[in-house]
Amino acid sequence: MREPETKRAIAFFDGQNLFHCAKAAFGYTFPNFDPDALARAVCARMGWSCEGVRFYTGIPDAVDNAFWNHFWVAKGAQMGRQGVRVYTRPLRYRNKVVRLPDGTTHSYLDGDEKGIDVRIALDVISLAHKREFDVALLFCRDQDLSEVADEIRTIAQEQRRWIKIASAYPYSPAVKSAKGINRTDWIQIDRAEYDTCLDSRDYRPKREGA
Repeated sequence: MREPETKRAIAFFDGQNLFHCAKAAFGYTFPNFDPDALARAVCARMGWSCEGVRFYTGIPDAVDNAFWNHFWVAKGAQMGRQGVRVYTRPLRYRNKVVRLPDGTTHSYLDGDEKGIDVRIALDVISLAHKREFDVALLFCRDQDLSEVADEIRTIAQEQRRWIKIASAYPYSPAVKSAKGINRTDWIQIDRAEYDTCLDSRDYRPKREGA
């Protein structure tokens, strides 16, 4: 299968996954990335034409977590104005209990994001069937998506065309063991590149008294 001269890429962002990867690699405490800028920066480095950006995230109900509900609703609205296609799912909080080394237990609220990886997988496969990209660029390290790579190879054979799937993720010496999604091309994003793609807006609501 001949490699196309111009490789059309569509970026798929798992917002929560990318945030936690950036937090581990660079220490950032809130999602401060600009998905459109980050997608275009990585595509430019790889020599691909960025044809679209899709962003997926769970959002908690305002009753469960008003702070993060406000943040993601506001950030999502801005991304939409930039032409990013935004897909959301409810983020449900449940009590989880862990046993500590001293034998005691600790209970905490944990956000449970359902359906995001499934939605990404369906969209990647659907757009591949429609021949809308040559490169599926996933900003995610979720190994649940490794099976999508196998499906993309099957589609490439059926359509007799060149298709690539890549996994891009923040990387630093602090996370030397970090790796991309299995059976995809891995693209590491260092601190310098990430910092050129920060969102200048801060969507965190003001704390009372601040």
